Amino acid sequence: MATKIRLQRHGKKRYAYYHIVVADARAKRDGRNIERLGFYNPNTNPATIDFDFDRALHWVKVGAQPTDTARAILSYKGVMHKNHLDKGVLKGAFSQEEADKRFEKWMNEKQGIIQTKTDKISKASADAAAKALAEEKAKSDAKIAATEAKIAEALAAEEAAKAEAEAEATASEEGAEATEEAAPAAEATEETPVAEVVEEPAAEEAPKAEAEEETKEEAPAVEASASAEATGDTQKEKETPVAEAKEETPAEEETKAAE
Repeated sequence: MATKIRLQRHGKKRYAYYHIVVADARAKRDGRNIERLGFYNPNTNPATIDFDFDRALHWVKVGAQPTDTARAILSYKGVMHKNHLDKGVLKGAFSQEEADKRFEKWMNEKQGIIQTKTDKISKASADAAAKALAEEKAKSDAKIAATEAKIAEALAAEEAAKAEAEAEATASEEGAEATEEAAPAAEATEETPVAEVVEEPAAEEAPKAEAEEETKEEAPAVEASASAEATGDTQKEKETPVAEAKEETPAEEETKAAE
């Protein structure tokens, strides 16, 4: 019966892990198996590989054919190299002690390589985490600074509004006080012209009285002049007929003489 060492899929979609099994070559991939050796999880970095080294070596020695992926896993863990050294011992190329020494040296080198890779991955992961943390801290600091700036602006605006309100209130109070102070002055100003007006008529009445007195004094003179003129006119009127009578008398005499 042909046997194979292969991977049997488990897990969920996009997150599969595998069992390392020994199964009949005619069986389905996820079908019945002869023996389960361990598991392989490629989702971690580096990949997690855990299986029974001795049982895997046994199946390789008895002729089980690993698939390509299974062969790479077994080579990574040293199963295939150990099988190669054991064949050399069987052929008499070197002793078992020499084979064990060579295998131990290879495993140490392999472990060093694995450890270096693991440390590198861990360092890269730590650096990425530190960088992400620094970026997150920078973003957080920026948000805090922006929030503080907004709060400061709001406080400044509030203080400015408060100061403006106080200034307006002060201006209003000063305006009210000025209005109150101006009211008595306006009243005094309004009362002062009345006194002046009252005094001015009195002052004006004095010239009027004097003018009336002068008029009264001049009136008799005017009347006297008028009377004199009237008397003169009367006398003239009286004299005029007499003169006319005198002038007409010779004419009348001539007329009478002609008759």
